[in-house]
Amino acid sequence: MESDVSANSRLTIAAHTLTWIGLYQRRGHEVATSEQIATSVNTNPVVIRRLLGELRKAGLADSRRGAGAGWMLARDLAAITLLDVYQAIEPGPVFALHRATPNPECVVGHGIGPAMTAVYDDVEAALRRELAKTTLEDVLRDVLKAA
Repeated sequence: MESDVSANSRLTIAAHTLTWIGLYQRRGHEVATSEQIATSVNTNPVVIRRLLGELRKAGLADSRRGAGAGWMLARDLAAITLLDVYQAIEPGPVFALHRATPNPECVVGHGIGPAMTAVYDDVEAALRRELAKTTLEDVLRDVLKAA
């Protein structure tokens, strides 16, 4: 289905990545490589490295260079919410208005921005509220339950 392909999966991949690192560290490993994570996600390690770079900037992941290089969590899974992950990788709003300003002489062109902004603000607030309710510890618990 095409809609599945075009749907944004960055939040899912980022949550997968951090949850995987958390479980790996719990099993006694200090750091995880992007290759190991990429195998679980079934994507290219470059995708994982790019994402982890953004997560590092947000203070959710950390990296070690040199011998024994790899990635680790910067905070415990219980201290990372899906909202934290979302904000780290999706800085912009969920929905945007027109790229070019609509015709202000047109009744719809004049009023569409404020009308849509009111709806989008409510959607954004609901999304943030829901994402804030779930930690990556919750995600890991549900993953292990399903396993």
